Amino acid sequence: MRKVSWGVLGVSKMAVERTIPAMQLGRLSSIDAIASRQAVRAEACAKQLGIAKAYSSYEALLADPDIEAVYNPLPNNLHAEWTEKALAAGKHVLCEKPIAMNVREAERLVEAQRRSGRLVMEAFMARVHPQWLKVREIIASDRIGAVHAVSGVVSYNNPDPANIRNILEVGGGGIMDIGCYMVYFARFAFAAEPQAVMSLIDRDPKMRTDRIASVLMRFPQGQANFVCSTQLARAQRFQILGTAGHITVEVPINAPNDRPCRLIVDDGRDVLGSGAEVIELPVCNQYTLQGDAFSACIRDGDAPAVSLTDSVMNMRVIDAIFRSEKSAQWEKP
Repeated sequence: MRKVSWGVLGVSKMAVERTIPAMQLGRLSSIDAIASRQAVRAEACAKQLGIAKAYSSYEALLADPDIEAVYNPLPNNLHAEWTEKALAAGKHVLCEKPIAMNVREAERLVEAQRRSGRLVMEAFMARVHPQWLKVREIIASDRIGAVHAVSGVVSYNNPDPANIRNILEVGGGGIMDIGCYMVYFARFAFAAEPQAVMSLIDRDPKMRTDRIASVLMRFPQGQANFVCSTQLARAQRFQILGTAGHITVEVPINAPNDRPCRLIVDDGRDVLGSGAEVIELPVCNQYTLQGDAFSACIRDGDAPAVSLTDSVMNMRVIDAIFRSEKSAQWEKP
């Protein structure tokens, strides 16, 4: 199968250090162009990463007829705008999470995609990781019985006001940066949408971003809760609890690419782990897998792992979380 020719909008640290090098290892993804509003930065990154073309504007990259797909790792407030522009230019788009600042922006992309006939996928890279595919397989096997609760925690400590994740106007804050994963995992585990959401949010008094958030979600078959923070020690865990056992995903988001990932499946016979089985998943790079999975969809015409409809629903829940912060009540997504 012929590789897909990719262009990258922007020179974000994540793109340059993590996503692009991983995609360059893929069977189906060729990173052929990169753009920055500062020509010198685009040229430096192109040289560093062995990318053939460097553009001094996003528009110039989108005008390149040889580029088939675009990776959009721009700040959150530019995700919807430049995804829409890329679609209008006839490009397929892999857009970083969250796909938009709110559900209204996300819904606009549905129409933009329809008009373009191109594919869009929100970059929830964990969705294509073997550990999450194994989680769904275990749930479907009824090994842990009926799932009625899920619980997660994700945090890091970054109090730097100059860091883009702490700038409210561009979509900073814990919910948008890492809480969006917890929302997605809960919906993934239940294979359903929450009926109502409630949140308790503490905001940094100077930066005004949410620094600690606790969220409850009521699903038709059970409950979900998570804590996310940008000002606590680094932590990640996700648990799925059923009537006959439970699954612990040790590193649900930032799965390492240099060692196996582990799931712990416990039948709950005691609290000492006597009934626990550790399942190791082979070493892989989820960004390489994500790039190739989306490239394969472009070549085959298959639906991507994360549909745009799915992304709109995730954004709908995030909007409800912020409404609940203000109302101090349950809110419907």
